[in-house]
Amino acid sequence: MLRRGIYTIEGADPVIIAALQANGVLTCVSAARFYNLWQLHEPGGVQGSRSSQRSEGLHLSCGNGLVRDGVVDHARCTHPGHPYLPVAGLADVLIHALRCRPELESLVIAQSAISRGLITTDFLNAKLLGNRNGAARAVLDLVLPRADSLLEVLAHTHFVRAGLRVRMHVELAGVGEADCLINECLVVELDGRTHLEARQVKKDRYRDNASVRGGLLALHYYYEDVVHRPEEMVNEILTVLRHREVGHFAPARYAPGWVPPS
Repeated sequence: MLRRGIYTIEGADPVIIAALQANGVLTCVSAARFYNLWQLHEPGGVQGSRSSQRSEGLHLSCGNGLVRDGVVDHARCTHPGHPYLPVAGLADVLIHALRCRPELESLVIAQSAISRGLITTDFLNAKLLGNRNGAARAVLDLVLPRADSLLEVLAHTHFVRAGLRVRMHVELAGVGEADCLINECLVVELDGRTHLEARQVKKDRYRDNASVRGGLLALHYYYEDVVHRPEEMVNEILTVLRHREVGHFAPARYAPGWVPPS
């Protein structure tokens, strides 16, 4: 028995048990998985649980102001909670994450919910008024109208901040839909695990060929690049664009007449 009237069974989720023991509800990054929201990192959890990948603690809304070891206590919840679990409602989860987490971490959580039509940026902005919520509103300004993966919203943010002109989900003749088109000359594809399958690799190579036939360059990046090495990714793209600017991808300039007549 956890406390009067509440019992547990063997194999019960230790994070749920911890929330009940603290007389709180899970929120912020600790609640994101219950709504299948994207996350950059595994959230902190109770010691020894499958979620204790980080040391910052469990994110709860306890509502009593008492300090507990291993708990990040958020503000009171103001929206309906989960129908049967000690988990804050989606609106509170997102508001707490936007106020609590670093920019990119809170961005992917919010983007996930907005992309699935679970909530809108207008609703969240209306709940985040005042100067103290300025940083949270700035994160919402980065949300894309459409993002099919956390890689897309992260890459878009990194590219824009590097001063690049970016269009997402661009339909290209002979290629299909490209993830990103940078400066109208460079196709950037963001590849997840499925892109490592042999059939998909072959398809991607043909798409690259079609991009080059259409006068475009093409690069591919993976989760590790976008999440863990964004500066290297951006620098590589800038290098390719500089090469193009000085004509390194136009050999006819240096060897006129080498192309057979059509």
